[in-house]
Amino acid sequence: MCQHQPPCPTALSADRDAALPLAHHPEQGWSLLCNGVLLFEDTGEILPDGSVIAPHRPTADTVTTAA
Repeated sequence: MCQHQPPCPTALSADRDAALPLAHHPEQGWSLLCNGVLLFEDTGEILPDGSVIAPHRPTADTVTTAA
């Protein structure tokens, strides 16, 4: 799908969220990435094959701060 050089990560790559957006609608809370991933504001995703990735943003329990 991606025509960028170097190509964006595929939808199955661990870094798939790094792909460039084709359509960005922050007012609706979603972006379509050039690898076909539909990325939501809450970090949930729908992959091109229809599988769903649950939101995975860090919670207060997992965030560490520098002292």
